[in-house]
Amino acid sequence: MGTGLTIITTTRTTTPMAEAVPDALVLLAWLSPGYPVGAYAYSHGLEWAVEAGDVRDEATLRDWLADVLEHGAGRSDAILAAHAHAAAAAGDAEALVAVNDLALALSPSRELHLETSQQGRSFLDATRAAWDVPRLAELAPRLDGPVAYPVAVGAASGAHGLDRGTVLAAYLAAFLQNLVSASLRLAPVGQTAGTRVVAALMPRAAALARSVQDRPLDEAGTATVRLDLGSFRHETQYTRIFRS
Repeated sequence: MGTGLTIITTTRTTTPMAEAVPDALVLLAWLSPGYPVGAYAYSHGLEWAVEAGDVRDEATLRDWLADVLEHGAGRSDAILAAHAHAAAAAGDAEALVAVNDLALALSPSRELHLETSQQGRSFLDATRAAWDVPRLAELAPRLDGPVAYPVAVGAASGAHGLDRGTVLAAYLAAFLQNLVSASLRLAPVGQTAGTRVVAALMPRAAALARSVQDRPLDEAGTATVRLDLGSFRHETQYTRIFRS
């Protein structure tokens, strides 16, 4: 629809349940709100941003999300997911563990560490239970502790042989949509405004996915200091409905 997002229709033949399933459909399942990772419980600091008045309407929500996407966890997670994908595709357990260690270390606060590690652990366990393949079964035991969410998605996608560019674009789209969903519950915007925000940012998500595919791992990291500080303050926020 004019977003610049290219969907690869490579098919999976990894398990009897996944025969002839295009990559895009696998990712729609894995990154849907119904996948059991608990994404609905996290706002990635948005709840504090609403409380502080940084996000109060459609325009400020769009600007806040654009910064998180391009200068915060969106870009950093995409780089981490790309490297986890490459490590899993190559069967390189040591590289995969190194990417995960870095991803967890980059979490700037207790709540954001919980957000990524709880979703990552849940994603990996659910995917192994329903979509396991030999490569993933070999690598997963090396990730026996906390697992960062982008690493879990990247590892599972690489093990399944999903197209990396499609994975990154889908991951970033789901990241945006989950935060817009959180904004609807926090009420600075309504459903129509939230839909406009998603539509406005999808081209930027697609462009970001293309630009980070081959970036070095040492470029992972964020430059969203106010969000990071807000995640500390959210821990003691008087009224809250999200875990981050």
